[in-house]
Amino acid sequence: MRATARRKLIEAREEERTWLARELHDDIAQRIVLIQMSLRHLNDAATSLMDLRGGIGNATQKLSHLNVDIHRLSHRLHSSKLELLGLSAAATDYCREVAEQHTVQVELRARNAPRDLSPAIALAVFRVLQEAVQNAVKHSGSRRVDVLLNHSSSEVHLTVHDSGRGFDTAEAMKGRGLGLTSIRERIALVGGILSIESRAVLGTTINVRVPLRSDMRSAQQAG
Repeated sequence: MRATARRKLIEAREEERTWLARELHDDIAQRIVLIQMSLRHLNDAATSLMDLRGGIGNATQKLSHLNVDIHRLSHRLHSSKLELLGLSAAATDYCREVAEQHTVQVELRARNAPRDLSPAIALAVFRVLQEAVQNAVKHSGSRRVDVLLNHSSSEVHLTVHDSGRGFDTAEAMKGRGLGLTSIRERIALVGGILSIESRAVLGTTINVRVPLRSDMRSAQQAG
């Protein structure tokens, strides 16, 4: 069972790399080319200071949007805050960024989240947070997403809830890429459990529970 989970996770990572290559080539690179063409056209065809200012303003706006999307890609691949400041800080930063980018409310409540979680557990929970929040924002139709990140002496608990349109969980688990199936495998590798409840009108709730290792619990109780 563990070997199967590892194989699925490796396959998901390869699919994620393929997705990233496509994003860089088909989206980011093409947008850079269009900006270059716009600037060349502006250089050749601008007949007044107003034309020049308007063209530069348009190119600046496109570059600003491009910068946001490149940052989003970088954050999806690796969160430096997760490594340096811990799960709670990384989750707070991510939820704030998503809320600003999509003009939705992402309400995060983080309780007792320690900075000294094992890297494997912190990363696994953070990936679920990313996937669940992005899915809610893009597909649920809800203008609010509630996130609860809680920690006790025995486990880390994450809940992501929206009140949107819901979806067929069985069909969603068949999806490709670093989606719900691969997230479940990632959580399984750190001994956790992921559950998904989704109903029309009532929305979707994603729950993750990851038990802490006994040696980690002993160290925390001793400290």
